[in-house]
Amino acid sequence: QVQLVESGGGLVQAGGSLRLSCAASGLTFSNFAMGWFRQAPGKEREFVAAISGGSESTAYADSVKGRFTASRNNAKNTVYLQMNSLKAEDTAVYYCAADRLWSTVVAGSGYGMDYWGKGTLVTVSS
Repeated sequence: QVQLVESGGGLVQAGGSLRLSCAASGLTFSNFAMGWFRQAPGKEREFVAAISGGSESTAYADSVKGRFTASRNNAKNTVYLQMNSLKAEDTAVYYCAADRLWSTVVAGSGYGMDYWGKGTLVTVSS
């Protein structure tokens, strides 16, 4: 049974940093591209970042480019999202998701992703 468990969310002041983690189990982790998505209250889910199975490729939403960095440690079955220079508009529940296809992850909608975590809340106070 596949599980994705996010952690690292919390309350931070604008301009601060957080690092989210997503621990995966029950799958051959390196075979999966991983994505980070977020959903703010009253808004649709949106793509944040993606990283390929062997970390060869990354992709970012324009809104986080230069501030967020995705990375992964396949030996630990964990993907990370380092978030710097946080803004109030980054407040959302952040989800990690896994898919065998890079194209599915970077399509951006999140539809068709193989597996999802339950999310971790990030609140940025201004």
